[in-house]
Amino acid sequence: MSGMRGKWGLTLVPALVVVVLDQLTKAMIVARMELHQSISIVDGFFALTYVRNTGAAFGIFAGSGTALRVPLLLAIAVLALFVLLWFVRTVPADRWPVIAACGGVLGGAIGNMIDRAAYGEVIDFLDAYIGTYHWPAFNVADMAISVGVVVLCLDALRGAPEAEHSPT
Repeated sequence: MSGMRGKWGLTLVPALVVVVLDQLTKAMIVARMELHQSISIVDGFFALTYVRNTGAAFGIFAGSGTALRVPLLLAIAVLALFVLLWFVRTVPADRWPVIAACGGVLGGAIGNMIDRAAYGEVIDFLDAYIGTYHWPAFNVADMAISVGVVVLCLDALRGAPEAEHSPT
């Protein structure tokens, strides 16, 4: 990978793909489904269920008033984006899985920020469950964030033993 251009391309291309897929899938759900409508895809396991999340991950802050909640969550997201971009700047260009994972997290954060800025809430529609036990509904942006964070955590765990054995 060639220097900064390659590193930033590997960050921004996944981010753009995630934002486009996220917003496209959400637009399709809004256009074709009624709020709270559910369409079973795999009985007893997975459905498309159109819901709106007024809070953050897993509904955190959902009970807060819109005047406080939306600016607070947008501010947190903007801060997280700056931290993420700073982190990408510090990552060596040869650590492409980490850089691409950051791109996925970046795209997911932007996708959900778009919803929050436009609607004051996030559109979710992927509904995984077993019987009556449901995982909180999620979307493409949430998947990208989750996969990106898992990759970053695995990389950090993989890198930890090396750091312990390096000379001080």
